[in-house]
Amino acid sequence: MTALDIRPAEVTETPEVEAPAYRWRWAALGVILAGSVMELLDATVTHIAGPTMRADLGGGNSLIQWLGAAYILAMTAGLLIGGRLGDIVGRKRMFLIGLAGFTVGSLLCAIAVSPETIIGARIIQGLFGAAMIPQGMGLMKEMFRDKELTTAFGLFGPVLGLSAVGGPILAGALVSGPGWRMIFLINLPIGIAAAIAAIKFLPSTRPTGGVKLDIPGALLASLGTVLIVFPLIQGGEHGWPLWSFVMMAASVVVFALFVVYEKKRKSDQLIVPSLFRKPAFLSGLAVGAIYFAAFGGIFAVLGFYTQQGLGFSPLKAALTSVPSSVGMIVGMGIAQATVKYGRKVLLAGAVVMGLGSLAVVAIANPAVTPWQLAPALVFVGLGSGLIMGPFYNIVLAAVDPSETGSASGTLTAVQQIGNALGLAVLGTIFFTTKSGAITFGVAAAMIAVTFVVGLLLPKQAREDVEFTH
Repeated sequence: MTALDIRPAEVTETPEVEAPAYRWRWAALGVILAGSVMELLDATVTHIAGPTMRADLGGGNSLIQWLGAAYILAMTAGLLIGGRLGDIVGRKRMFLIGLAGFTVGSLLCAIAVSPETIIGARIIQGLFGAAMIPQGMGLMKEMFRDKELTTAFGLFGPVLGLSAVGGPILAGALVSGPGWRMIFLINLPIGIAAAIAAIKFLPSTRPTGGVKLDIPGALLASLGTVLIVFPLIQGGEHGWPLWSFVMMAASVVVFALFVVYEKKRKSDQLIVPSLFRKPAFLSGLAVGAIYFAAFGGIFAVLGFYTQQGLGFSPLKAALTSVPSSVGMIVGMGIAQATVKYGRKVLLAGAVVMGLGSLAVVAIANPAVTPWQLAPALVFVGLGSGLIMGPFYNIVLAAVDPSETGSASGTLTAVQQIGNALGLAVLGTIFFTTKSGAITFGVAAAMIAVTFVVGLLLPKQAREDVEFTH
């Protein structure tokens, strides 16, 4: 007993007992992973199935772009409020609502009979996917403790990596066999089984009191995104009329209004205002927007180029993309093993990804084969994995612990916006020029800008943040 301990000698201290971990936590993790895999697969399947769907449903080349962009835009708009809704009504309830809506949206995609109905169904998928996906991280933090939580987060990489490899192959096989509608119908038994398991295994969570939705902020951010993506996709098909440039200019004004509004709002902001005063974080947003635009655009255009440019079947096009997916998995593994080098890993990834894109430019010709493309695509994927692996924790090194939640949500939204912009920009370039070489050349230039802006990022990553998507 020390001199400062003035408790009576006969009183003993009762140690605090940590609440036991949730009993069904590993089964619940399986449910969360199933939802994430469904979302990831449906975010990318139209890269392979798009040309076949357009031939069946009608519409121009812009339909192929909108099949992905409509989903991504809806996902982005929903992500801005999806996580907050989980706090308000309970994460399990929102996960089930999102899963049910996503499954219904998949059915609507499968029975679509026109370009308008398939785009509408993709929007429904995106909105409900955004309600489902943000709940996973919050549920995991409630269910797992310490090292188990790290293990649970670590399972996302391999599972989603295998999905990235297997998804295009599955899509190609289904499109070449039963038809494109099956890529959406397959979600029905998976969604129903996941919903039954979610009811049984996910823990019930209490809503967080006093939390409000920033609806005006969400509407401004969503409007700004639509105002820039819509003209980029539709403008090319209409000869770049005046309205396309007016809309893009208006998007800048709307995003400026969003920043002003968020700074003036006193509470429950979508983005913590102090983040706007951190140059390193703003640089991270710029790096994320440019990189994910290049990343999303490259992997979308690869599916278009191999089918419409080289005449590959959907399955052959899917198999052609496998080296890039394998390279990305390897790159992320290397990034995790070299985390101590921080920003250097990300910059090295930009160099590797840029060289891979330039290699595609060098060998692109009407007679190029999948085997000839494979080495270049391995480099593209390897570089993207080296960038993506440390990106989030490097950018989060620029923020305070109290700002981490808002910063993570903002980075996720920027990722989705970047994917939509990349699909719009690189997709439009490809359908306008009909040249894979020109398209991958522009992508290489975007990656070069990523390298330059990346020099402004913090040198080291934060080690106390777990982030997954």
